[in-house]
Amino acid sequence: MYKLNFIQYPSAKDFSISVEQALEPLKSNEKIEKFISSFKKRFNFKSLNTFSFSEDGFLSMMLNLGGKIQVSKGESQAIVDAALKCQELGFDIEFISLNKDGLLNYEDIKSCDYIFCSSYIMDTYVKVDLQKVKKLSSATVISNISATMNSKNCDVALLDAYKLTGFSFSSIILHNELLKEQYLANIDTVAIYNIANAVENFKTIETYKNELKNALDSEFGENIYYFVKPEDTLAYTLHFGLKDIKAREIIRTLSLNSIFVTNGEGCSLGLSKPSRIIQEMGYEELEARWALSLSFSQELTSEEILNISKIIAKKYRQIKALNG
Repeated sequence: MYKLNFIQYPSAKDFSISVEQALEPLKSNEKIEKFISSFKKRFNFKSLNTFSFSEDGFLSMMLNLGGKIQVSKGESQAIVDAALKCQELGFDIEFISLNKDGLLNYEDIKSCDYIFCSSYIMDTYVKVDLQKVKKLSSATVISNISATMNSKNCDVALLDAYKLTGFSFSSIILHNELLKEQYLANIDTVAIYNIANAVENFKTIETYKNELKNALDSEFGENIYYFVKPEDTLAYTLHFGLKDIKAREIIRTLSLNSIFVTNGEGCSLGLSKPSRIIQEMGYEELEARWALSLSFSQELTSEEILNISKIIAKKYRQIKALNG
């Protein structure tokens, strides 16, 4: 099996629930408190809340934050949907657009109180300069770090349970006393333990990107299209489009050969829609349906990389022939 979509589809693991993971007001919670404290220190934060990584979860967060908020159009669907809802309710929310090349449009950034902007764009994994974002906005930077585990240049870090564990546990917000302390009964300790385990086992491999790109270029020639420059993306990801076929067709076909890829966040959420991110960059819906996103965490040999590229090319030709 070749799992080339680990960022969107983590390998779910069995988990167990112990009574020791329960927080109770009438007993000593020393063990779990030490565990949570250690987890916070790992990312250099003072506070931790659990929450729902959903439109409702982020809507609640934005309403509690108040003030002037900017949101990158390259963020997760849940964050963008929550921001749109806030706009409908009359709150001061503005969006930061994406350029045609997939880069964040830094010219849209204005002085604000809070800015939802990660160090990478969803789907394409184009890198974002958070230091520049911070300088331009003078804002509290709220970032999803689920694909990098790097909280260095953000003020609030988000860990998406589904993207990390494969289960819809509560997710985690790491911060420095920005949000109210949660009541014991509202802290999802099962989520904390399982997300912490996923963080501990998080692994990326940066050496396959160029090799696979070269193999795909050789197989596809003019039939492969790069919406974004590979050098602009995270080192363990590769994003491209295969012209004139729908990504879902080749995703399903490749899965029969135990090669697993994705077209982005919408795919992992079970939505039969083209990449929203590609459309935000200015491409038509039909073009956005070409997009495929790969991420590398599995050891591969050069022979396997070559074989994978040949299988993808073979399936592509078969699909085009069947589609006439």
